[in-house]
Amino acid sequence: MNRQTLAQFDSDIFSIIEKERKRQEEGLEMIPSENFVSPAVLEALGSILTNKYSEGYVGNRYYGGCEFIDNVEQLAIDRARQLFGAEHVNVQPLSGAPANIAAYLAVLKPGDTILGMDLSHGGHLTHGSPVTHMANLFNFIRYKTNAQGVIDYDELRDMARRHKPKLVLVGYSAYSREIDYHIIKSIADETESMTMADVAHIAGLIAGGQMNNPVPLFDIVTTTTHKTLRGPRGGMIMCKEKWAKQIDKSVFPGFQGGPHEHNISAKAVAFKEALQPDFKVYAKQIMTNAKILEEELKKRDYTICFGQTDNHLLLINLANKGVTGKEAQIALDKAGITVNKNMVPDDPRSPMNPSGIRLGTPALTTRGMKEAEMRQIAAWLDTVIAHHANESVLAGVKKDIIALCQKYPLYV
Repeated sequence: MNRQTLAQFDSDIFSIIEKERKRQEEGLEMIPSENFVSPAVLEALGSILTNKYSEGYVGNRYYGGCEFIDNVEQLAIDRARQLFGAEHVNVQPLSGAPANIAAYLAVLKPGDTILGMDLSHGGHLTHGSPVTHMANLFNFIRYKTNAQGVIDYDELRDMARRHKPKLVLVGYSAYSREIDYHIIKSIADETESMTMADVAHIAGLIAGGQMNNPVPLFDIVTTTTHKTLRGPRGGMIMCKEKWAKQIDKSVFPGFQGGPHEHNISAKAVAFKEALQPDFKVYAKQIMTNAKILEEELKKRDYTICFGQTDNHLLLINLANKGVTGKEAQIALDKAGITVNKNMVPDDPRSPMNPSGIRLGTPALTTRGMKEAEMRQIAAWLDTVIAHHANESVLAGVKKDIIALCQKYPLYV
């Protein structure tokens, strides 16, 4: 066995990791799907649990030597159930997209109709984008937001009546508004459809008591365990007990093999963190910070898609600023602000060079930044976008950002 440290044995990888650590420490991570995990989560993620195969489920494994693995996975399940009020939880999905796919395959047959949100209006690739394999397997009907930038529940009801979907799907990756799950449930009940919510982006805000919780209402709820939940990269499926066996069989052996128990242990740690009282304070501050950014950017004549934010993210249409999303992303990167280029509703531009950018506040809030910092960051965003081709301006902003970040160290 190689007993050298990473630095001793593989200086190439060690050096790259250290450069990435420096980038994270010295920059403003504003991609809304990114966050910083705690040292405890990192410790579990890098533990010796990575050595163990454990195909199957608690108390019913195909391999021996899983008594302690069972303890880890059961803790993760119990904590998730407590956190979200779930009847049944599967913590084995490797990420959000696999969780969604496993859920579809558990309860649907090829050709069944799913009513899901259009990608350019804030949905997710796995909600029916034509470029995905799932779009070839199921009949996705995609709904959009209306002229006011919100989901039109009356139109959604009409679409459900017309298309008779087997599954009504809600959730998003760029939509910044709250969802009325009771209305969605009533629409699904009327058309005898199942309900599924993908809360990958907002799971932490739900766990923190700041946003509506679909888990007690819906048949199936999927999520990632990173993003606002601030755990390791991974997925999870919660469902009513009536679907438990189908969900479990779909995840394993239907879709995945051996679960990654080191990752599941890190999920368990993150769930325990989310059960602490201070997590509610954190979740509330995420949303407060997002509202401050919204207010400050509106003052500077930025177009906020969907009218406003009710969560952790902002989707900004830059068409009136004379810059594309790609150009803005590149310039902001140079200045030390990480965002992602993003399509806006019915975007005339391509996904690789769209009209907008998507940004959020979870990672900034994890570092301890609050209202005053958001006001300064909004000013920097505006400066960079207005001078996106001026390298000296970008360098000056980056210097100021490094100074701010030194006041909010990460892993020290």
